[in-house]
Amino acid sequence: MSTVRKAGFVVPAAHRAAWETLLEERLGEEGFIVASCEVSRDGPWRIDIFGDGDATLVEGAIAAAARALGIAEPNWTWDELPDIDWVAENQRSFRPFSVGPFWVHPSHAAGGQPAGLLPLRIDAGLAFGTGTHATTRGCLELLATLDPAETANAVDVGCGSGILAIAMAKLWQRSVLGGDNDAEAVDVAVENAGLNGVGGLCRFVVSAGLQAPELAARTPYDLIVANILAGPLVDLSTSFAAAVRPGGRVLLSGLLVEQAALVLSAYARHGFAFERRRDLETGGAWWRSLLLRRV
Repeated sequence: MSTVRKAGFVVPAAHRAAWETLLEERLGEEGFIVASCEVSRDGPWRIDIFGDGDATLVEGAIAAAARALGIAEPNWTWDELPDIDWVAENQRSFRPFSVGPFWVHPSHAAGGQPAGLLPLRIDAGLAFGTGTHATTRGCLELLATLDPAETANAVDVGCGSGILAIAMAKLWQRSVLGGDNDAEAVDVAVENAGLNGVGGLCRFVVSAGLQAPELAARTPYDLIVANILAGPLVDLSTSFAAAVRPGGRVLLSGLLVEQAALVLSAYARHGFAFERRRDLETGGAWWRSLLLRRV
């Protein structure tokens, strides 16, 4: 059996998201998992890289990320880990919380649901999206502000764990589409929809943006939800504009507050107007979720 090892180092909170993105781009396909945790509130974050692959790949990825960020390479070491189910350990650390009209909880903590809230059962795993991050929480809060009569045809682009599509299906009791370019994430989303009792309402497919035939065939949409990253959101602005009906909306997240002007400008060029936003904090950084309407 191969030995799982961990490379860890500490970075400023402002650099945490960039470190994760740069490392995942180089190491994700090599079987490594990149994770982070806050060392102290508004303080630094610890980046951890887990895997049993070639250590030289990790060394090269850390060095390349530091160069891209224009900073010195951090000090880091390899530590051998005991033979533990690390996914299960991660799941046990995930605790229930409420956001908007929803109560998000893992399967091992199903009791104690507050009255009047809709339960969302999501376990921490390999697909992005337990709901704890500011971007997901912002989307959940903004979804609750929408008139159900104006959201009959909705899609979740870059669905990850499926939490936003599942939330829409439970909130409005209607069918919702979802897509992700990661086939494993799609499998997780399908499983999560079934566990939440909306397997018959949610359909998830492998898709880059809206390119899959199942997603392209449902245009024009009343609502497109995309919680990804600022760069891909800008790149998708043209296709989103073509896929949303006049008066329809896009709910965009995954962007830092300082990236919002760039995203707004891209969508304004395609006829979208600002409606409202949610700014929430995770890890010392402020993230913005934007609701825009196509005029």
